[in-house]
Amino acid sequence: MSKLFIKNINLIDGTGSEVIENVNVLVEDGRFSAVNADAEVKDAEIIEGGGRYMLPGMIDTHVHMMTEFKPMEERLVTPFSYNFYQAMGYLKRTLDAGVTTVRDALGSDLGLKRAIDDGLVAGPRMQISVNALTITGGHGDGYNYSGINTDLFQPHPGMPAGICDGVEEVRKKTREMLRAGADIIKVHATGGVSSPTDHPKFTQFSLEELKVIVEEAKFRNGVKVMAHAQGLEGVRQCVEAGIHSIEHGIFLDDEVCGLMKDQGTYLVPTLLAPVSVLEFAEELGMPKTAIEKSEEVIEYHKESFTRAYKAGVKIAMGTDAGVFKHGTNLRELELMVECGMTPMDAIVASTKTAAECMGYPDIGLIKEDFVADFILVEDNPLEDIGLLKDNSKVTVVAKEGVVHKNILN
Repeated sequence: MSKLFIKNINLIDGTGSEVIENVNVLVEDGRFSAVNADAEVKDAEIIEGGGRYMLPGMIDTHVHMMTEFKPMEERLVTPFSYNFYQAMGYLKRTLDAGVTTVRDALGSDLGLKRAIDDGLVAGPRMQISVNALTITGGHGDGYNYSGINTDLFQPHPGMPAGICDGVEEVRKKTREMLRAGADIIKVHATGGVSSPTDHPKFTQFSLEELKVIVEEAKFRNGVKVMAHAQGLEGVRQCVEAGIHSIEHGIFLDDEVCGLMKDQGTYLVPTLLAPVSVLEFAEELGMPKTAIEKSEEVIEYHKESFTRAYKAGVKIAMGTDAGVFKHGTNLRELELMVECGMTPMDAIVASTKTAAECMGYPDIGLIKEDFVADFILVEDNPLEDIGLLKDNSKVTVVAKEGVVHKNILN
């Protein structure tokens, strides 16, 4: 039996409860076995916390682990298999940032997930959508007015193409994603900021098509659906169709927030995405259209987040990492707080609520019998939530009781 004993820490357990000061936590065989344990444990690896703050491992419910946006010229000359080796670095940076679980919103196939599960590479626990369903000419269709296709991900044996039109095509495409190993179905229900031929307010799939996607996922495999949905009408249709989570939610009103709250629909806000697009546009080689649309929507995005939070919508932290640099994920918490969320609620959104959104009953909390994912940080994030974005302040990261990062002095 493996044992890990973390001594003398201040505990933020993920439930939203007050900090528990000066406690010890015992991990046995990858799970928390005692919180507020006795001062001494035999035959255990010991981490001396020294009064640092212990939190559950963070959960990012919207990432793209197989990419990091780069200039088009660089993308075109990169060999296909090279991307998988690059992804190993993205996984490591994400884990080192304190993110121990992710939901991949398109781009990662079953092989990448299994490589992590089998210990071939170090990375966060993953749920995958494989590829996103999209309409011809919609967000996710890389066709340009020149006739050149610049899809971010090329179809390959582990990743079916995502374009589908009409009820029977979306039914078949949903089945193809499930066959490829999707844990969740991703659908582009509206246009987007980064796509060349549409706008975030444009509605894509019909209500009937969305309902068929939900039906196929739910009744065939018990799988939920996440929707890239930015425009108001597209969000409304997603909620009516029974989609599980709204990704981005840039244009929300009070009515649709009320519907989301009543139906238990999650919002995954990804506030960091347009902010990073604008900050790193030149370095990342962002097209002019993406920059212009980011500038157009950024204030609406913040206002919609605040509206949803005040309305009591369930919010799960998600960032869209991959559109920008991996390993910067926890800056999202600072942005959520800037938009009105309390620091404790931001932590809960990134742990307990995110775990619930992903359907995990035993991660996201530091609680007896829960999976031992945790981080140690230098200071109190409730007093300065921004410290979490500084990876040097995240001194210990453990996943399932295995320490992947330890930079304690």
